[in-house]
Amino acid sequence: MASAVQVPFNTSPAYSGTFIPQLWSGKLNAKFYATTVFGEIANTNYEGEIKSLGDNITINNIPSITINDYVVGQNLNYEVPAPSKVDLTIDKAKYFGVNVSDVLDYQAKPNLMGMFTDDASKQMAIAIDTGVLLGVFNQGAAANKGATAGAKSASYNLGTDNAPLTLTAANTVALFTALSSTLDEQNVPDTDRFIVIDPATRNWLMQSPLAQAYVTGDDKSILRNGKIGMIDRFTIYVSNLLPTAAAGFDFSGVVQGGSAKRRALIAGHKTAITFASQITKTESLQNPNDFGSLVRGLNVFGYKVIKPESLCLALVA
Repeated sequence: MASAVQVPFNTSPAYSGTFIPQLWSGKLNAKFYATTVFGEIANTNYEGEIKSLGDNITINNIPSITINDYVVGQNLNYEVPAPSKVDLTIDKAKYFGVNVSDVLDYQAKPNLMGMFTDDASKQMAIAIDTGVLLGVFNQGAAANKGATAGAKSASYNLGTDNAPLTLTAANTVALFTALSSTLDEQNVPDTDRFIVIDPATRNWLMQSPLAQAYVTGDDKSILRNGKIGMIDRFTIYVSNLLPTAAAGFDFSGVVQGGSAKRRALIAGHKTAITFASQITKTESLQNPNDFGSLVRGLNVFGYKVIKPESLCLALVA
């Protein structure tokens, strides 16, 4: 008598692998920072102090010391530096939840942890970057934005809600140098400067004279190798998540914004924004309604502009 043929379950999509909370937390954090813009442009000096949602981190600012003229024989004056602090609140959180059936886990071949951590980190980065870029893009000093930017000269037009700059291949590099000069007038260090641009601005930049290798001094044109690198001390990042606004709306989509369609570009120094994020919980629960597990993770985070003089905004069309 012939034995019965076992027909496998139809498992689509198919998953397999193992779930170890500590490993997932570490892999998610590492992959998250590999894909997020804020892993590059913000400092994360206070991240290790996060334990849970609602934590408050006190950041002590370095006080400014007064420099005095000296006259031989005079009595010296000694000041007590006035301390100042900024509070970073971990007041935001996002989570993911995945239902993993034992049948899918048993029959399929891809590594569950690797596959899910890749996608969870990418989706988490998109969600958090979108919110954080919207939250900080206009938090720079008043002298670092608008039609009269420049703390000393007030001579740089970085665009406004009603009159954004119209970018072309001819003037995109000039905007970069204006942003750089605006930071110079705030005595911002030359190193660790960044600029985040959108794909449309990158398009104009790749058509600018910088596409010619002899202008940049590189051995290959940026048009040929696709690597923009640095321009006027800025490390350039391209993001499709920068805020945009339609005519008549603000950047949050509320009516009564600027009268022109515009896009936000941000530039600054890595000390301008502090950003802290932690995967605080990863766990597996038995699915009460099926054979398998419910896998979930919680990411808590917070951000703040702590040096507004080191952050610039350009509004372009």
